[in-house]
Amino acid sequence: MVNLDRKSGILLHITSLPGPYGIGEIGPKAFEFVDDLNEMGQCLWQILPNNPPDNHNCPYSTTSAFANNPILISFDYLVRDGWLESSDLLNPPSFEVDRVNFDLVKQWRWSLLLKAASTFRNNKLNNHSRKFKDYCDLNDFWLNNYSMFTVLEQIQSGKDWIDWEPKYKSYSIENLKSLKESHSEEIEDIKILQYLFDSQWAELKEYANSNGIQIIGDIPIYVAFNSADVWTNQSLFKLTKLGNMRVQSGCPPDFFIETGQTWGHPIYDWAEHKKEKYKWWTDRIAHLFQRVDMVRIDHFNGFAKYWEVPAEDENGINGHWVPGPGEGLFNAIIDRVGSNPILAEDLGEASKDAAVLRKIYGIPGMKILQMSFGNGTPFESMSENTVVYTGTHDNDTCIGWYFSENGDGTTQSNKEILKERIHAKNVLKLNDIDVNWRMVEYSMKSNANTAIFPMQDILGMDSSARMNTPGTIGGNWEWRYNQTHLNDGIKHRLKKLTKETQRI
Repeated sequence: MVNLDRKSGILLHITSLPGPYGIGEIGPKAFEFVDDLNEMGQCLWQILPNNPPDNHNCPYSTTSAFANNPILISFDYLVRDGWLESSDLLNPPSFEVDRVNFDLVKQWRWSLLLKAASTFRNNKLNNHSRKFKDYCDLNDFWLNNYSMFTVLEQIQSGKDWIDWEPKYKSYSIENLKSLKESHSEEIEDIKILQYLFDSQWAELKEYANSNGIQIIGDIPIYVAFNSADVWTNQSLFKLTKLGNMRVQSGCPPDFFIETGQTWGHPIYDWAEHKKEKYKWWTDRIAHLFQRVDMVRIDHFNGFAKYWEVPAEDENGINGHWVPGPGEGLFNAIIDRVGSNPILAEDLGEASKDAAVLRKIYGIPGMKILQMSFGNGTPFESMSENTVVYTGTHDNDTCIGWYFSENGDGTTQSNKEILKERIHAKNVLKLNDIDVNWRMVEYSMKSNANTAIFPMQDILGMDSSARMNTPGTIGGNWEWRYNQTHLNDGIKHRLKKLTKETQRI
């Protein structure tokens, strides 16, 4: 791994882009945002995972570690390429401008996506036929199984794979032969949608790169139990012979949550991964690097050590620390992807253990300004090989953090948060005006090579624009920005600050 040059960028997920069809897409508005980044002097665009999210729309809990979310496919470009008619888009539902109504969005968009896939499938002479076949061959190591998993979920009335009929629950190529014959069109449609996503994404990435913008992707360390990955690779996880989880992910008791937490992900059987030379993981990293320029690994600490909790427990009290795969995994990753830049989300109790691993490979860690004022002046001894954020998708906005009365969705107590704010007021010399800009400026002036800001903090938005409140269900991941809020004054201000701090 290599140190990053001094630069800055914006954190904005694809779903949060503006547009007329209920949710952000990888279409015209994404290209316009690249132009906006250029105007603001930014050269990094960080997104969240693009994988198909779970039923709670969380991009960090997905049904596949390799597939992309078809809901994000651009409808305008489907019309452009002939897979939909312009008349298909004449009467969309009445969508909110600044929130995603996921139920309404998925219901409307999915029917049109299937229509586009059907048009593609029935047009055998289209110019994409050869490219589609090549795509399927290249991605066969995950695409075929994911497509069957998706179709089987429909056949099995939406049940999790653990509750499927026995002949399907235990993954077997022999048992799936009849499925491939009886549901060939449905399986092919799933593959087509993945191909269409990747085709559109390739256009966006090429445009971003040609304009000096690098895209930062995101990999959650864990995968959902109800996923194609676990169903297909049951031996790589700590499961019983019947396929149930023996243990689950979580975190230990702390000051804020005395009983600890359970997260409900299956735990990797690292001994089995080692036997296979970590192929599943190296495939996963290499696959994402084909689509982004940098990869941020969420919960990087788990590679050093992780909290393992009995599967039947409802809290983390009975868990214990277990060593992670450490250098063995990262030697395999580097052998596969070389010096491609990896960033580590290394917040939490095991950060010191993770720091040893990061140092070996020169992987930058993270600092969050909102959580760094407790001892007075933040970042005094911070390494240049660091990525500094004002906040992330899991934090409140800067405005919300500074002015709200409590600390919902944080691991800090209200007393600790108050202490942070008092120190922040003194360090940043705040007069309760332009709080977000003072925090952006402070981060920009830090010696961290990389500074990244949630779009909400650039726009100066309050808690209503928060992306996610950890530990809660409902109302998360819905925020979208209104393009009218990103005016020339904001663009010029950020570009000026970026120049002054030598990040251009």
